[in-house]
This record gives sequence, structure tokens and C-alpha cells, in this order.
Amino acid sequence: MISLKSDREIELMKHAGHINYLTHQEVKKHLRVGITTGELNDIADKFIRNNECTPSFLNYEGYPKSICISINDEVVHGIPGNRKIKNGDVVSIDIGVCYKGYHSDSANTYIVGSTSKDVEDLVENTRKSLYIGLDAIKEGAKISDIGRNIEDYAMKCNLSVVRELVGHGVGTSVHEDPDVPNYYTKSPVILKAGMVLAVEPMLNLGERYIYMLDDDWTIKTDDEKPSAHFEHTVLVTKDGYEILTGE
Repeated sequence: MISLKSDREIELMKHAGHINYLTHQEVKKHLRVGITTGELNDIADKFIRNNECTPSFLNYEGYPKSICISINDEVVHGIPGNRKIKNGDVVSIDIGVCYKGYHSDSANTYIVGSTSKDVEDLVENTRKSLYIGLDAIKEGAKISDIGRNIEDYAMKCNLSVVRELVGHGVGTSVHEDPDVPNYYTKSPVILKAGMVLAVEPMLNLGERYIYMLDDDWTIKTDDEKPSAHFEHTVLVTKDGYEILTGE
């Protein structure tokens, strides 16, 4: 069921989104060659708790860590651990924050050090595709317009769209109805003011096909080419949208 958030709920989600944004900024300060993904996880966990919130992902359907960190050909849901960040790594950091029972969800992808122009373009164009998708959002628009915008832009950039994973509603659960695909579908869902959505394009430099590791979480590209992931939690308004996980 798709829920419309009350003014009180929106205020709680705005706070969860603001702490999410600040957590990203804190993790970004420590992202460097040689640090482990586990250390970054602990930095995020401490920061979230010090701001009177809790990490949404910890123990969500058994997920063992507080944030997701996916590197290079890992698309999403990488589990932090002893892996050290190397020069040229493409690092996707996905963070969920819960405040008084309400969640926010946001992801950014970074290049650590230097890499090829193709990979730089992958990351920048995935970031752009998020905002091009958001441009479709306003009351009365079709949810399918979001995916159409993202897919059209990805195709122009010669990037592929992961189809097995999609955006979603956000509220008292970090994943709620409706699904928000990053490609065109004939979804009947019409956007209404008060909906809160996580829009999260996942684009690959190679083909769109993916598989899951034996850890039952980490998703990787079949062809081992890099992937990028950006995400914002947004409120649908009468005239457009408001980003809840931005500055």
C-alpha cells in the first residue's frame, strides 16, 4: 500500500534525511587509500548514533553492517569488512538513517585517486541521471516517467541500466511501496503530494546483467565492469519535489 505522509511524518523524515546527508559528509572526509570498508562503516555507525538516530540497514532482513559499501564491479549491498580502499577504486556508499521510527535512504559514488575517463564519465553521468529522473516528479505525473528519464539519459551515455533492482517508497520501513524502476515500465502509479520516494539509478559501464555473491547480499556485474549508484530520498510536492537527503 502506498502511503501519503502527514506533516509530522514529513518533519521526522526531513530530520532523518539531514542526518543521512551529514553522515555522508563525515564518511567522505575519511575516504582515502588504505582505509578499510569496516572502518568507514564504524565511522558512519558512530556518527548516526551520536545524532540520536539509528542505522536503518543494520539487521534489516539479516544485513550484518550499518551501511553498504560497494566497490568497482559491485553494484550494491557490499558488506563492509577488512577490504582496503585502493587508488582508482569506484566506491559506492549507501546509508540509511532512522529517526523516531522514520527512515531516509541515500547513496553516493566516489572515485578514490585517479582512474580512466570512461569510469569518470560513468560516475558523473550516473549522478546526472538521478537528477534527470527527479525532474519528472510532481503531483499528477506518472511514476514511469522517472524511469523513462533515467533510461533515456543512460542510453545516450552508452551506459546500461540494472533492471533487477529498483527504487522504492520510504517511511516507517526503509523499503515501502511503490517500486520506482530506473527504466520505463507501464506502471499505473500516479504521483501524489505526500509520497516519499527513494530514487536510485544503478548504471553499468558494461552490460546490465548482474549476479549475487555467496554472502547473499553483494550484487556484482556479470562482465566485471564497474557500476555506479546514486540515490536521494525525495518528497513529492504539488509542483515538484523536495530532496530530504540533501544539504
